[in-house]
Amino acid sequence: MLPSLFISHGSPMLALQPGASGPALRRLAAELPRPKAIVVVSAHWESQGLLVSGSAAPETWHDFGGFPRELFAVQYPAPGEPRLAAEIVELLHAEGLDARIDEHRPFDHGTWVPLSLMYPAADIPVVQVSLPSRLGPALQTRVGHALASLRGQDVFLIGSGSITHNLGELDWRAGPESIEPWARDFRDWMVERLDANDETALHGYRHLAPHAERSHPSDEHLLPLFFARGAGKAFSVTHQGFTMGALGMDIYRFD
Repeated sequence: MLPSLFISHGSPMLALQPGASGPALRRLAAELPRPKAIVVVSAHWESQGLLVSGSAAPETWHDFGGFPRELFAVQYPAPGEPRLAAEIVELLHAEGLDARIDEHRPFDHGTWVPLSLMYPAADIPVVQVSLPSRLGPALQTRVGHALASLRGQDVFLIGSGSITHNLGELDWRAGPESIEPWARDFRDWMVERLDANDETALHGYRHLAPHAERSHPSDEHLLPLFFARGAGKAFSVTHQGFTMGALGMDIYRFD
């Protein structure tokens, strides 16, 4: 059975400059069974309610600015899977969660950037589930629980965000060996609580974790972690690291 995964997707430039994360993602893809489909909750699809992408041929959305032209030329033409999207809506309804299909949603960079490193052929169907970020961690845990059975159908469930995400405190000249202590302290607390399976503390991270507000001025980049955790059980760290001093690049696995 495939695990669920939390990926810190970093800057969109990861697609062209994969650093240490690229080899880690490629190893994962090579070691795991080939998925029949992939479901992604991305930090970059915030919504009021739950939406599921239903397009058969989603476009690649370059939802950013100020990067080199080469990045805007990258395409990830993976197909969608409308039947899987409909099944996801049914599973969410069975959990008591209202959800509907969005037939036009393109792939945002939280989806196509990491997948371009894992499955560069773009030949595995991909469906996105939106992130009602104002509803917090508990909802994402419920969404993960609702979709966990898909893992038994060889569907890869991925939360794509970042273990720390404060763009205002990044040092664009910092090397990978440079880590801000406050960012490391937050990451280490999260890993300890994940390892202890302490759901109460994790859901209350904003009040309990050290430097929570500094590490995440807003919730959206951490919330996909709760989706991945809700869909799996045994926690393990696949990759750890930082870029630009404070942007966490960890990858976590839930079997």
